[in-house]
Amino acid sequence: MYLVYADQQGQVYDHPELFGLGRSGESLIEILEEELIPLPEGATLVSLPHCHPVGMDPDTGEMTRLSEFQAVGALMPQGFTRLMLPGYVKSHKEEKLPLFGYTAVVWHNGGFFVAAEQSDDTHKWNPLNFPEQEKEHLVKKVLEKYPENRVFNHLGNCTLGYGCLTASNTFFNRWEAGLPVSYSCNAGCYGCISEQPDDSGFPAPQTRMNFKPTVEELTEVMLHHLKTPESIISFGQGCEGEPSTQAAIITQAMRRVREQTRTGFININTNAGLTDHIKAIVDAGLDLMRISTISAIDEHYNAYYRPRAYTLENVAKSAAYASSKGVYTSINYLVFPGVFDREEEMEAMIAFIRQNGIRLIQMRNLNIDPESYLAMIPPAKGEVFGMKQALEIYREELPDVIIGSYTHVPPTEFQELRRQTLTV
Repeated sequence: MYLVYADQQGQVYDHPELFGLGRSGESLIEILEEELIPLPEGATLVSLPHCHPVGMDPDTGEMTRLSEFQAVGALMPQGFTRLMLPGYVKSHKEEKLPLFGYTAVVWHNGGFFVAAEQSDDTHKWNPLNFPEQEKEHLVKKVLEKYPENRVFNHLGNCTLGYGCLTASNTFFNRWEAGLPVSYSCNAGCYGCISEQPDDSGFPAPQTRMNFKPTVEELTEVMLHHLKTPESIISFGQGCEGEPSTQAAIITQAMRRVREQTRTGFININTNAGLTDHIKAIVDAGLDLMRISTISAIDEHYNAYYRPRAYTLENVAKSAAYASSKGVYTSINYLVFPGVFDREEEMEAMIAFIRQNGIRLIQMRNLNIDPESYLAMIPPAKGEVFGMKQALEIYREELPDVIIGSYTHVPPTEFQELRRQTLTV
């Protein structure tokens, strides 16, 4: 399990003697073979600017920093949960890494291996299933059909400019498709990928939508996509703010669509802080809800999300209401090795999931500069179990909850319960 590192030109090497290390929180730790999988198809190796690799002598345990080289990490495709960050030391602590989820990588048995595990079926989110030429053709075709629809135009840029797979599905007419609706937000997330303050130290990798869609535009996109039993249309994307701030037009569009078709599922990706708005969207016919969260501990949650006029209690009330109405409710859990696996974090989140009817945990690697994140959140108070053991504990404590990475079509019994609720 040898150290992987890069020179200043980006050429990658494996060290002939030193073992690679991983990071859990701020700690450099040894990587065990049971924590490794081969580098997945679709993963990308990247050098970490201003970060020097640290390796370990396997005989003595002594750690060595390679000051003339750069640390290397892997950017994982969707459906894989990282277990460790790369082992590195920054040359300048004030330097911030771009907003990606870096995973520890080593050279093992003649190939690259990463500290990760597969958490979901990757077929629907494999970039190879989104060929560029076909995307370009489909985007052109749809924009010609709906030339006045600004949402389709926005999604076309997300598809071709940013390579967003959810946006791409809107044009492929399959699986989960994005439907951005909001240019504003009721949170100021430190790691927001669509809007960052000027003094954040790193630019947002995406541009937020800058217009308010009409009910007609939303209805047109929804009817275009909801044509098969597995079709999912999702409000709330990385290129927008909080969708529930536009509850008035969302609910109107949903009712118009459901007057014309019962096919497919309507989902919202939300912080769920605006409980009254969420209730209205649920009552208008919502099928699925994915709640973005990083912690069920107020101090930690508030430090990252910086909520405006809502609390974690509002989030819990929204989840509980949706679940009580038969909505298939999940959490989009932003996870970070050395934090997700803290004893107090696990206890709080397991209780949150049990109390509020959560049926699915969507594991998402937190894209952030590690040092900045760790500096803003409370320190660990109890034991840190390690990611692999923590996931095993979750599976034992929540046997009826699915641990995956994506929005899933709900089981048949949930679909029937939701239909009965809407009928009543």
